[in-house]
Amino acid sequence: MIEKNVIEELLGIAVSTGADFAELFAQKERSGQLRFISGKIESVRDHQLSGVGIRAFVGAKTFYASTSDTSRQGLLRCAAAVAGAVGDGVGASRCMNLNPEAVTEDKILNYPNDVEAKRKADILREAADAAIHLDEKIVQVQGTFLDVDRRFLVANTEGLCREDRKIRTRISISAVASDGHENQSGFFGPGAGQGIEFFEKRSPRSVGERAARQALTNLSAVYCPAGTMTVAIENGFGGVIFHEACGHSLEATAVGIGASQMAGKLGQQIANPKVTAIDDGTIAGGWGSFSIDDEGNPAQRNVLIENGILKSYMVDRLGSRRMGVPMTGNSRRENYTYEPTSRMTNTFIANGPDKNEDIIASMEYGLYAKAMGGGSVNPLTGEFNFAVTEGYLVRNGKICEPVRGASLIGTGSQILQDIDMVGQNMATGQGMCGSSSGSVPTDVGQPLIRVAKITVGGRS
Repeated sequence: MIEKNVIEELLGIAVSTGADFAELFAQKERSGQLRFISGKIESVRDHQLSGVGIRAFVGAKTFYASTSDTSRQGLLRCAAAVAGAVGDGVGASRCMNLNPEAVTEDKILNYPNDVEAKRKADILREAADAAIHLDEKIVQVQGTFLDVDRRFLVANTEGLCREDRKIRTRISISAVASDGHENQSGFFGPGAGQGIEFFEKRSPRSVGERAARQALTNLSAVYCPAGTMTVAIENGFGGVIFHEACGHSLEATAVGIGASQMAGKLGQQIANPKVTAIDDGTIAGGWGSFSIDDEGNPAQRNVLIENGILKSYMVDRLGSRRMGVPMTGNSRRENYTYEPTSRMTNTFIANGPDKNEDIIASMEYGLYAKAMGGGSVNPLTGEFNFAVTEGYLVRNGKICEPVRGASLIGTGSQILQDIDMVGQNMATGQGMCGSSSGSVPTDVGQPLIRVAKITVGGRS
């Protein structure tokens, strides 16, 4: 991507004025997107992104610059800008001896550029048609097909020089159901770190039908009552609550500056003993997986919470310097214009000891949250608010009528303690996570779990 001697020259400039470490990140990315609206493919887009970011450290202070001018002169100006920001000191002379390494890529059967747009359009149209034809009450369907081919190189003054390539594919369908008086929506958006072969196991038709069924369910639903109640949260994207309410509080970005409810709690019992939570960037084909992170460190399987005990944080290089702990392969960024930070990859609550049927049967009265949507969280306090996009009341151990307008309100530290049953059907759901280093693909997941008590927002 960039010649070795040029990389060495750039890194040398970056540390020439007093920095103790420098890093170069070069990226070439191509992404394609097809959009389906009102019965037809509305747009086909192809986006190319190319550039370089250079970062220097002085202790726990960082200095960063980026450029889309990848000519030698453009790169020299970028490195000089970093050096100028560091100051006018004298950096230690060093011989970097870069040793380029080949990173083992995922086994991709169909790279995005090798698949014609018509085939992608046919997949998207199949999913949309399945939604619109499921029921006459489905009045509108929108869909998106996305694929990404991301190449990048990381090199630093410790001699690391690695390249990687990551392929991702995703389809999403939004459906609207109407009875002539009001409208309700449904959504499903699965993806994977694979090529178009992803659809050999996940049929486009099943994606469209799932979105449409959720819209129809919400159309027939009554408003959810408000109050404190027992809640069962289904697997897959239900894990977004752990991701948002607890996961961000375990990132060094917050922990390293004391802006986290979990700071200083390693080794403490922070959750019910049935809860084991893992962040694993090594899962083959995972939406949030990769071979190396955006600082060049190998992806890892990190046990965050084991049987309720806090075991680990997710740590990038800056966090490692601040906290005095090893890096964990969690450094990520949207693209070269962002400085990397510690981020989640594929984060999930592991299978537990309880049978799924026993979880529902144990509930005298409560809410079954079959599907979760977005929400908001404060990492410092752990306070969260999440929408339930498909929910049902539970009475006497049986799932009853659908409800809409429900939300779950609480704090991350409290919900970890109140998870008192953990099932055995762990699955993941795909999403995009936004933070200070931009938007990155992440998997969230869990089996069916029961929260003994939580505030449910609805209609009194």
